[in-house]
Amino acid sequence: MTISLLSFEIYLLILVRISGFIYTGPFFSQRSVPIRVKAGISIFISLIVFFTIPLSQPEYYGIIGLAVLVVKEAIAGALMGLFSNIAYHILAYVGQIMDMQIGFSMVSQLDPSTGLQTTISANFYGYLIMLMMMITNLHHYFIKAIVDSYRIIDLGQAVFPTNMYRLMIRFIIDYFVIAMRIVLPIFAAILVVNTVLGILAKAAPQMNMFVIGMQLKILIGLSVLYLVIGLVPSVADFIFNEMIDLFKAVIEMIQ
Repeated sequence: MTISLLSFEIYLLILVRISGFIYTGPFFSQRSVPIRVKAGISIFISLIVFFTIPLSQPEYYGIIGLAVLVVKEAIAGALMGLFSNIAYHILAYVGQIMDMQIGFSMVSQLDPSTGLQTTISANFYGYLIMLMMMITNLHHYFIKAIVDSYRIIDLGQAVFPTNMYRLMIRFIIDYFVIAMRIVLPIFAAILVVNTVLGILAKAAPQMNMFVIGMQLKILIGLSVLYLVIGLVPSVADFIFNEMIDLFKAVIEMIQ
């Protein structure tokens, strides 16, 4: 079997976009996924795309033109993966707010999947949402989406408009809205506890509200967290919908 130089160039460009998505996209970009697994997935998905989707050879002039095409495909794949994965980091913000209210903010852990210092609640919610992502096969959806992106954006046809910052502004708005929806039960419960403690501090100044309040906040916070743990599927639905919407928005913007 002989492979022409033209076919190899097309396969190379496919591999670059797929690799950019795999190394920045949801689930696959985790540090717990070995680099060899990421490379293997990128190679085999690129082979499937190469043999199943008819793609035209983009025009270029010289080595510099080919390098520009490679960079464009890498940026396109990385943007698709980054914007679809960035919604997952809402959980880190939720965990920080939650632990700040409960009193666990002084305890931080190293998340081995991201390599960042996070709080206990952020890790708890992060692993639950990641587990639900695997159970619902959402990662299969993104693999299918990146493959279908070649039907919309041919090789070398991606454009990067200057108004892409609007997509980031939209995400920041959704970031805070979704985060406050998730943390609202615990935030409201701790607000009531702070109000009660303030009244008690005025009624009985001799009581040490600092000692009582710290233990009471932990007790109330964990109790509310136990009661709302059944709402994790709704939280996952918020996150997953945001991932899908951002992925579609990137496709529409760079096509």
